[in-house]
Formats: sequence, C-alpha cells, structure tokens
Amino acid sequence: MLWSDIKTAVAGGEYDYTEGSLPRAVLLLAIPMCLEMCMESLFAIVDVFWVASLGADAITAVGLTESVETLVYAVAIGISLAVTAVVARRIGEKNPGGAAHAAGQAILIGMVASAIMATAGMIYAPEILKVMG
Repeated sequence: MLWSDIKTAVAGGEYDYTEGSLPRAVLLLAIPMCLEMCMESLFAIVDVFWVASLGADAITAVGLTESVETLVYAVAIGISLAVTAVVARRIGEKNPGGAAHAAGQAILIGMVASAIMATAGMIYAPEILKVMG
C-alpha cells in the first residue's frame, strides 16, 4: 500500500484529495515537495562540483549566489503556498472553474513578481554583491 502511494505521488497520478484517507492525501502531497527539495540541494552540490576546478573564488561565488537564490525561492514558496490553499479550497467546494481561475491569477502574480525581482536584481546587483562580501 505504501509503495503504491509513493509510486502514485512520484508519477503524478490524479487523485481526489477531498475523499479517502487524510494521511494518504498528506503523503501524496508531501512526497513531490520533499523530492523537489532534495533536487535543489543536489543542484547546489553539482554546481560546486563543476566549478571546483576553477578555484576557491569560484566555489565562493556559487555558495553566495545560492544564498541569494534561497531568498527568491522563499518568495516563490510563499506564493505557491497561498495559491495551493486557494485552489484546494475551490476544489473542496467542487468548483474546478474557480480553481482554474485562481491558478491563472497565480501565474500572473508569478510573472509580475519575477519581473520585479529581475529588475531589482539588475539595478541593485553591485550592492547585493557588496553585502555578500
């Protein structure tokens, strides 16, 4: 049973979270999130591996940019949690149209937030690097 739940979560199978066991629903939602966090850590390790031959300065640069990326991820995760709550509420209300509308608005919010962060990053890049040391 547990193994089939894990396979369902990894495969992204369709599941009605409003019916059935709550622990199973939580497991199906948590597994992809945990895998994503593992992949992010692996991404940082691979970055360091590839630049390690370039010297300590390159490794430092990768480490520092990872910390700035973490701040961007924090904003993205916050938006994601808010959208997940709204979409889950609409699905729980059996209102897939409302869920789709909320998801569309989330995409727009994500695009605006990305544009703001990219603009701030371009304008304040020297200051960000000075703060990072």
